[in-house]
Amino acid sequence: MKESFKKVYYILRDYLMILLGTSIYAFGFNGFIISNEIVPGGLTGVGSLIFYVTKIPVSVTYAGVNVILLIIAYKILGRRFVINSLFGIVSLTFSLMFFEWLLDGKTLLEGEPFMSVLIGGALSGAALGIIFSANGSTGGTDIIGAVVNKYKNISIGRTLLYCDFVIIACSYLIFHDIDKIVFGYVVMFSEMYILDRVLNANNQSVQFLIFSQKYDEIVERIIKDLGRGCTVLDGEGGYSKSPTKVIILLAKKRESSMIFRMVKSIDNQAFISQCNVQGVYGEGFDQLKT
Repeated sequence: MKESFKKVYYILRDYLMILLGTSIYAFGFNGFIISNEIVPGGLTGVGSLIFYVTKIPVSVTYAGVNVILLIIAYKILGRRFVINSLFGIVSLTFSLMFFEWLLDGKTLLEGEPFMSVLIGGALSGAALGIIFSANGSTGGTDIIGAVVNKYKNISIGRTLLYCDFVIIACSYLIFHDIDKIVFGYVVMFSEMYILDRVLNANNQSVQFLIFSQKYDEIVERIIKDLGRGCTVLDGEGGYSKSPTKVIILLAKKRESSMIFRMVKSIDNQAFISQCNVQGVYGEGFDQLKT
């Protein structure tokens, strides 16, 4: 009963996080990007190009093209990929519709295009980070990247990058303005930077190697004060050949200063090595998801 409750909890949490992420993305896109006639990457960029020419709302183009891409994905990538993408696509479609209606094409920063693209790119990147960290997808060029990756030895990330460069460059055919292209690339790079920061923040952990003659007391304090487990290995000094004990400890980065203070209070001569690690899964860290 407890396991089934936890499973339902994680599923609902993921859906809520995807919903939050798509709402933030739609707000940033409509309030700061498309309202300043900037073309971003991805399928929303394609929708922007079509909107500037035909005035068809981006949400309509986004939904229509994704239906076609999902059919292709179902035949090539299978049902599971489609199911994992469907909620994010539907959620983003309705979020785009809502903010198209609410903002009615008005920019939230009049006369500040550069500041607008920075804010819009940051919001988009943060939103995508939230969506991806919840095992979600917004479809679009993600599907194209997955299909290409299935048949060619080209990573999904590289395919998405190529697509974004081409989509943004196509804005010149409409505006004949190099500045628009530059602003589009600013959106893309700021989005990628914030996306990376958000994803890494969720998995930001550190690994400690602690060398101390008072290892037993340090281990006791780690278990009692931090509530974490650790591993003690037998070591040998390379020069002195004397035996030593090495404590391996994985912890959250925010706990680093506490660990340093604790070790130094026990053994001021202790030797400590700290390094960043990513993707620590198990009890006390992130849930292992497939």
